[in-house]
Amino acid sequence: MSDADSPYDLPRKFRAPDDEWEPFQDATRAVHPEGRSPRGQVIREFMRWYMRRPGAKLPERPPAGSWSAPAS
Repeated sequence: MSDADSPYDLPRKFRAPDDEWEPFQDATRAVHPEGRSPRGQVIREFMRWYMRRPGAKLPERPPAGSWSAPAS
């Protein structure tokens, strides 16, 4: 499969503390349990909504879970 055919984007640098980034993966997997980590998909959905792109909606949020506790 060529890069053009891949469902995944090229990696981007994104800074987030580990105590938020790692639980974010668990939270996104609760809503999207299949395949690779869906963190990038959720971030892209949020970005489209934030920029007010036509048809964009906020990403679905998972129910409260272990990731809901404040970082220590």
